[in-house]
Amino acid sequence: MFAVVAAVIFGLALILDLADASLGTTINGGTLLVAGLLCVALHLAGIGVNVRGRSWRRRR
Repeated sequence: MFAVVAAVIFGLALILDLADASLGTTINGGTLLVAGLLCVALHLAGIGVNVRGRSWRRRR
Protein backbone atom coordinates (compact mmCIF):
# COMPACT_ATOMS: atom_id res chain seq x y z
CA MET A 1 0.00 0.00 0.00
CA PHE A 2 2.78 2.42 0.91
CA ALA A 3 4.57 1.57 -2.34
CA VAL A 4 1.58 2.74 -4.37
CA VAL A 5 1.34 5.94 -2.33
CA ALA A 6 5.06 6.52 -2.83
CA ALA A 7 4.72 6.04 -6.59
CA VAL A 8 1.91 8.61 -6.73
CA ILE A 9 3.91 11.08 -4.64
CA PHE A 10 7.02 10.60 -6.80
CA GLY A 11 4.91 11.12 -9.93
CA LEU A 12 3.48 14.34 -8.56
CA ALA A 13 6.95 15.52 -7.54
CA LEU A 14 8.26 14.80 -11.04
CA ILE A 15 5.43 16.73 -12.68
CA LEU A 16 5.97 19.69 -10.34
CA ASP A 17 9.70 19.61 -11.00
CA LEU A 18 9.27 19.47 -14.77
CA ALA A 19 6.75 22.32 -14.68
CA ASP A 20 8.98 24.28 -12.27
CA ALA A 21 5.98 24.83 -9.99
CA SER A 22 5.14 24.38 -6.31
CA LEU A 23 2.05 23.91 -4.19
CA GLY A 24 2.76 26.79 -1.85
CA THR A 25 5.73 27.83 0.20
CA THR A 26 6.13 24.60 2.16
CA ILE A 27 5.14 21.92 -0.37
CA ASN A 28 7.64 21.71 -3.20
CA GLY A 29 9.54 18.97 -5.02
CA GLY A 30 11.93 18.36 -2.14
CA THR A 31 9.12 17.94 0.36
CA LEU A 32 7.34 15.45 -1.89
CA LEU A 33 10.61 13.59 -2.43
CA VAL A 34 11.08 13.17 1.32
CA ALA A 35 7.45 12.06 1.73
CA GLY A 36 7.88 9.50 -1.05
CA LEU A 37 11.07 8.16 0.50
CA LEU A 38 9.30 7.86 3.85
CA CYS A 39 6.55 5.78 2.23
CA VAL A 40 9.13 3.54 0.55
CA ALA A 41 10.93 3.06 3.87
CA LEU A 42 7.68 2.15 5.62
CA HIS A 43 6.84 -0.30 2.84
CA LEU A 44 10.26 -1.96 3.07
CA ALA A 45 9.92 -2.16 6.85
CA GLY A 46 6.71 -4.11 6.44
CA ILE A 47 4.36 -1.50 7.87
CA GLY A 48 0.85 -1.69 6.43
CA VAL A 49 1.32 -5.13 4.87
CA ASN A 50 -1.32 -7.75 5.50
CA VAL A 51 0.58 -11.02 5.82
CA ARG A 52 -2.31 -13.10 7.13
CA GLY A 53 -3.40 -15.61 4.54
CA ARG A 54 -0.58 -14.85 2.15
CA SER A 55 2.48 -16.93 1.56
CA TRP A 56 5.47 -16.81 -0.72
CA ARG A 57 4.78 -20.28 -2.07
CA ARG A 58 1.69 -21.35 -3.91
CA ARG A 59 -0.14 -24.10 -2.07
CA ARG A 60 -1.61 -26.95 -4.07
